[in-house]
Amino acid sequence: MEQLFLQASSADSNPLVNTYFIIGFVILIATMMVIDLGVFNKRSHTISNKEALVWTGIWISLAVVFGIFVYMFMGITKASEFYTAYLIEEALSIDNLFVFILVFEFFKVPAQYQHKVLFWGILGAIFFRAIFIFAGAQLIQYTYMPDFMLLGYKIEEFNVLLTMFGLFLLYAGIKSVRKSEDEEPDFSKGFAIRLLKKVVPITETYDGGKFFTIVNGKRVATLLFLVVAIVEITDLIFAVDSIPAIFTVSRDPFILYASNIFAILGLRSMYFVLANFMHLFSYLKYGLAFILSFIGVKMIIAPIYHVSSPLSLSIVALALLLSVIASVVWGPEKKANNNH
Repeated sequence: MEQLFLQASSADSNPLVNTYFIIGFVILIATMMVIDLGVFNKRSHTISNKEALVWTGIWISLAVVFGIFVYMFMGITKASEFYTAYLIEEALSIDNLFVFILVFEFFKVPAQYQHKVLFWGILGAIFFRAIFIFAGAQLIQYTYMPDFMLLGYKIEEFNVLLTMFGLFLLYAGIKSVRKSEDEEPDFSKGFAIRLLKKVVPITETYDGGKFFTIVNGKRVATLLFLVVAIVEITDLIFAVDSIPAIFTVSRDPFILYASNIFAILGLRSMYFVLANFMHLFSYLKYGLAFILSFIGVKMIIAPIYHVSSPLSLSIVALALLLSVIASVVWGPEKKANNNH
């Protein structure tokens, strides 16, 4: 084990090893996506609970195994950063899935086409999150301030952008707790959607699994296309929370992007699991609010006190576990059973 650790530590400084590792990651993701869409989901069909659970297990297992390889090739610090960023992204993505459920219910998307919508929506997320992460990493490098003294403390590596992110996440965490659950959003009237409808003519009906169809001799987008657009816009909005959050964990764009990819690729199967077990997540919003607030505070105090990645991983995992336990013990379904 000691020899393996030394090999991992030395590999961390070997650019050639890291390059091969990154290439292997790209090949793995591309292969899994081809297998997922081209083999198992070539035909549109309703995803069963068993299939959803199997694919959720596959993606989580791949993330765990990938983290082991990160440890072997890049060292224990990078592996800890990967697991922490993955868990944060996975946790915040669950909140995103609740919105997807509302979107599908609002537009009455047929069950057999929901997987297709999620696939193309998440494919777009892979592209946009790459831009966010790599551009964010560059911006952070340019927003460090010189060291200075404040109230007798020497402030080192103070970063203006990260501090702004921290304040925003703290605000987002507090606001998410106070958010009313009685609000019924109208997903068809957002600014971006109204703008899209002016650019692309969209019908108010579905045409099987098609994104475009012919109406009165004209090529128009179907309602399924609109739903994909809404899923994509929703993910971009949630990325405003999740991307700044993972920058508290690492400054390595590859580690952050890899954690994002594994998290969002597992979203499709996790959606179908979540849709059937929503009672297990009734108190999740409190756990997510705590995680956002914790990460925000961690960002703000970073120039004075550094919270290690293993400690962050433990706190985030504990918050998620407690919120699920609270949902099972005191959730709406439990209350209903007690009333009877």
